Amino acid sequence: MENIIQYSSYDHAVMANNHQETDMSKEQVKGRVEEAKGKVKEAAGVLLDDKGMEIEGNVQKNVGKARAGLADLKEDIKDAINKDD
Repeated sequence: MENIIQYSSYDHAVMANNHQETDMSKEQVKGRVEEAKGKVKEAAGVLLDDKGMEIEGNVQKNVGKARAGLADLKEDIKDAINKDD
């Protein structure tokens, strides 16, 4: 007996939605990577008691967060435009 998996239209909608959420642009990825690098640098500054490194990491983290946020906004605008078509 074969195992047959049946998906409802709801399951397809959820899968499609999940795919869209994980599909990031290069700019979104770059922003999130920059944010992560900044968090690491900030934590290293705290651990090493290096205030300059801590501040530099904090700035890098926030720049990455802003870059990712801007890329998210661009993607939302593209999605809204494509949705209307």
